[in-house]
Amino acid sequence: MKIKNIKLIAAAMLVAMGTASCDDFLDRPVEDSYNTENFYTDDASCISGVNYLYNSPWYDFQRGFIKIGEVMSGNMYWGSSPYLNFSVNGTDEDLVNMSYSLWAVIGHSNTVYNSIKDSDASPTVKNQCMGECLTWKAMAYFFLVRTFGDVPIVHDNEPIIADGSYNSLQKVRRADVYEYILMTLEKAMELLPHEKSSTGRIDYYGARGLYAKVLLTAAGVSGSLSSDYLQRASAASLDVIQNSGRKLLENYEDIFRGSNNVSDESLIAWRWTVGAHWTCQNTQQSDLMPQGFDEYGDCWGGWGGPSYDLERAFGYDVTENPSARIETDVRRKATMMGAGDTYEYFWRDHDLGNGKKGLDILKFYYDKDYNEAAPGQFQGPCGVQNVKHAYGNEADHQAECGMSAGRMAYAVATHILRLADVYLVHAEAEVLLGNTTSQTALDAFNAVRGRSDNAAVDKTVLTFDDIWKERRLELAGEGDRWYDYVRRSYYDVDACIADLKQQNRGAVWNCDGAYKAYFESDGATWDTTDIQYEDAADAEGKTPRTTGTNSLNVTKASFTLPYPTEDVALNPNLGSNVTPVSVNVRTEYAY
Repeated sequence: MKIKNIKLIAAAMLVAMGTASCDDFLDRPVEDSYNTENFYTDDASCISGVNYLYNSPWYDFQRGFIKIGEVMSGNMYWGSSPYLNFSVNGTDEDLVNMSYSLWAVIGHSNTVYNSIKDSDASPTVKNQCMGECLTWKAMAYFFLVRTFGDVPIVHDNEPIIADGSYNSLQKVRRADVYEYILMTLEKAMELLPHEKSSTGRIDYYGARGLYAKVLLTAAGVSGSLSSDYLQRASAASLDVIQNSGRKLLENYEDIFRGSNNVSDESLIAWRWTVGAHWTCQNTQQSDLMPQGFDEYGDCWGGWGGPSYDLERAFGYDVTENPSARIETDVRRKATMMGAGDTYEYFWRDHDLGNGKKGLDILKFYYDKDYNEAAPGQFQGPCGVQNVKHAYGNEADHQAECGMSAGRMAYAVATHILRLADVYLVHAEAEVLLGNTTSQTALDAFNAVRGRSDNAAVDKTVLTFDDIWKERRLELAGEGDRWYDYVRRSYYDVDACIADLKQQNRGAVWNCDGAYKAYFESDGATWDTTDIQYEDAADAEGKTPRTTGTNSLNVTKASFTLPYPTEDVALNPNLGSNVTPVSVNVRTEYAY
């Protein structure tokens, strides 16, 4: 938790206020140096002083949240990663950095909130900015409690700095932490404007959507489902659906393009930019895409990628001839790219022939005329590569974001709460309440499914399994799937363990040879004889195991990750054997 460093948060925040480059996505601030006494003097300074909360403190978390959200959940294969085999310990570098990043968000949010509260800015702007601070604080706590379970509450930095208690804070039981998050969001909603922002700032309905998702998650934290929380989750999500003025984007893949950084679909997002100051930029393309995907030599993620189990969920088979493949769900191609796939929004300055331009994944790997740096070997460990979080090359970034990219730096937003998520929150809450034919739930579910699957027939009755699968397909690759398991594990952990153990978490071998022969023969040769599944069931090694990978080391304890070892050493109250305290947050804390 790095509470020993909370003293430094206020000082670090002062530096951030003077860094204009991290604020370009919103309103560019003045570029002088300030301190808390003279910075928050008017509307413009308050707005610009909040901007960096949309990017910089989250940087280290965004570098690793895919490993928790996607690798642990079985959506992504990542070699020998401890997140793949449930062996993460408290010294894991990604875990440490993600934890510290989340605590930094909370510390910065507290500091900015208190500074703006005493500002001479107009009440309207002060309220808006304070509401944004509280929403980001709630989001950080939402990630923390779902990742680590019981966590301390830092309501205000100043008292614990003044009394020196930052290394003796006690863990608060997770049910009370959820109540604190809800209380924080309720205050945020009092302050935030209802009108949609044209620049992507958080508004009332963004906080309201998060509130609904927190309620749905907290509904099962006691071990059984709370009908009160489920009803509130249903009502809050329906409010967003019916009254926010937002609609699902017509084309699913458009959600993830830089030109749609701000859209109806994006309720809350990390809003990155490319500037002189490190941490204000998106870096996920480097971590997720194959070598040579952009001009900066900064991509090394090709040897990881979407899992075979996720391919199966989409009905995708790497052994199927690309020329004969028929697909109806557009989300597959927007999530994973395999043999035969082309993209007009990647590499739009490269000629595909027949008057078309864009990316052909096989040309990228095997055609030196098309790609001078063609590596000559397909890297995806399960026969596909990632798509989400990628921007492409410099021509693509310029076209979508109106600015140049940089090495490990681009400006495509990371959507961490989407409108479709809120639609499915509503459907899930209604089904868990037993309302399987609820018209609002059916409308929400069918809208999400119908947008992406042209062959889909509208459901007239919903089951939990319908929503469970739909959430996986809709949000795959977006860092959310593991937290679905965490939410469900609160009240049905055995089902979660069984589901995870039934996954095929192995690699798919020898796709490269089949792909290369297919490409070099111009589609005439498609021989998948050598393709094998690492976790194979039959003698030929081509049929994936479907009866369960029983050796997977997943237990009830797997749904909570350990604190960083350094934090426990500094504050023994964080130890796994320490009982958390119970706190009545609504009487103990106040905004």
